[in-house]
Amino acid sequence: MNDHSVFRAIANCTYDWESWHQPNGKLLWVNAAVERITGYSPRECLEMTDYPLPLVGGEYRSRIELILQDAIAGGSGNDVDFQVAHRDGSSRWAAVSWQPMSDQTGRNRGFRASIRDVTERHQLREELRLYNQHLEQLVQERTARIAQLEKQRLRMEKLAALGQMAAGVAHEVNNPLAGIRNAFALFRSNLTPDDDNYELLDLIDGEIERISSITHQMYQLYRPSQQAPRQFDLRRTIADVVILVQPLSEKANVQVHWEARDCVASEDLAATEVVLREGELKQILLNVLRNAVQASPSGGHVEIDVSTRLGEVRIRVTDDGPGVPDEFAARLFEPFFSTKSETREGMGLGLSVSRSLAEAMGGSIRIDNREPHGACVTITLPRLIHSDE
Repeated sequence: MNDHSVFRAIANCTYDWESWHQPNGKLLWVNAAVERITGYSPRECLEMTDYPLPLVGGEYRSRIELILQDAIAGGSGNDVDFQVAHRDGSSRWAAVSWQPMSDQTGRNRGFRASIRDVTERHQLREELRLYNQHLEQLVQERTARIAQLEKQRLRMEKLAALGQMAAGVAHEVNNPLAGIRNAFALFRSNLTPDDDNYELLDLIDGEIERISSITHQMYQLYRPSQQAPRQFDLRRTIADVVILVQPLSEKANVQVHWEARDCVASEDLAATEVVLREGELKQILLNVLRNAVQASPSGGHVEIDVSTRLGEVRIRVTDDGPGVPDEFAARLFEPFFSTKSETREGMGLGLSVSRSLAEAMGGSIRIDNREPHGACVTITLPRLIHSDE
């Protein structure tokens, strides 16, 4: 066996797709590995007038044409990727390397090309890309979560500072207020309805009660809950709150409707039963419902919709008022922020108190602005909480 035959035998046993070309680029020989990678036999390749272009994916043919021109010109290159168009219609990734060949006298004998199947490498590269993309998404989500927690921490620090101030103010106001109330009651008992200024007494009494309500809300906003959770029926609780707000709704000529639907019974609870701090839930509902009535126009409607799942209760309060301007929406839960400053109907503590009470029970409050068609307040709470929550 001569040297030429030995080299061919070695190349034919090579796992990679090997080919030898004449100086003009025409295929001289190709090993059997071409059939494993492309589906075409060496004989079929030798019969091709434009080898190897029929074996190359369409969008990569111009790249291979440039490589052929470089190889004919005596150039060399290494590990250039392209797609192989397999006979069965599938495609695989391959990488080609090429270099010129010459004999012992230095005469140009053409060039050789070695093509390696790198499909697995591309699959790993794609998996790595998807993994990096997933990591980036996780980082973004974690960053957003950290920002949210930082925002919540700052809010809690602000509430703690305000709480210390408000508790002191409430305590200092309550002491003289009790004296004023007692003195006023004594003064009022000595007057008769015939007195010229008797009609002012109701106004004074109402303002004293308003001051007392404000100090009470200050305490509620910051002090730990003292109530224990108990089992009760939401229908009765909501009915009680609707009755409490009835004088306000009648004065404003606003109708309040409520409905319990989409309610699901659990193993231990009927469809509309929960285990929560009932007094605090009533306070939340009263604050939200009062806001809805006050926001509604005369002749308007406020709708209360109650639904329960196995582990969650959701209460939606919807009004048909003018809605909340976008510049105010982000500040609605801030303590002492109020959109009612002109009407003197509140100090901006109702929603802050409500959110604090809801979060203390593991729940949340969300306001969806429907401007100019009102707003919807969604109260979401766990169906059951334990006494240490």
